[in-house]
Amino acid sequence: MKREPFQNFSGIAAPLPLKNINMDAIIPAPYLRTADADLAHGLFALWRYDDQGHEIADFILNRPAFRNATILFGGENFGCGSSREAAAWALKRFGIRAVFAPSFADIFYENAFRNGLLAGIITHETLAHALALISDNPAKASFAIDLSNITLTGHDGQKLPFTVPDFRREALLRGDDDIATTLRCADNIDAFMAHDRLNRPWIYETGMTP
Repeated sequence: MKREPFQNFSGIAAPLPLKNINMDAIIPAPYLRTADADLAHGLFALWRYDDQGHEIADFILNRPAFRNATILFGGENFGCGSSREAAAWALKRFGIRAVFAPSFADIFYENAFRNGLLAGIITHETLAHALALISDNPAKASFAIDLSNITLTGHDGQKLPFTVPDFRREALLRGDDDIATTLRCADNIDAFMAHDRLNRPWIYETGMTP
């Protein structure tokens, strides 16, 4: 299956460099109880709103400079905790297209790519540099992402590297989901099956046509 290919872009980056941001914080459980919940509204809801549902002014995504953020800088072990794919959905529906952090929890990391969300691993030094650029001039908290060359560039012009598995990068650039990525190997799969059928015919003696 195809989705929109990932295009290089520039966008506002919001800093949220907390360690161990878990999926319960990214998308709280009440937003998972119905199929039509507003996941964009639910993103970081326990941090964005008070008990009366009013915005908490000093939360980063409620600040005027970062309301339209499309990039997020997080801390170590981003996306840990319970398994919920809706964490990636919520980020995307809010408008976040890429998250950068020194490390990610495994389940969130895989869910991100499967939903077309770039999860780039950066060094602590790169994170500190990016945060300093944002802190020095929040009005210029924009970064350019070049996925083809695996770099992001802030307003100082310095190219900062990040890492992403090659097959995930290529799938994002093509707009392939996991099914489309697998189908690209269809000829190899068919060749293996034909060879395997000759060498282990008993495996296929089920009375069913594969």
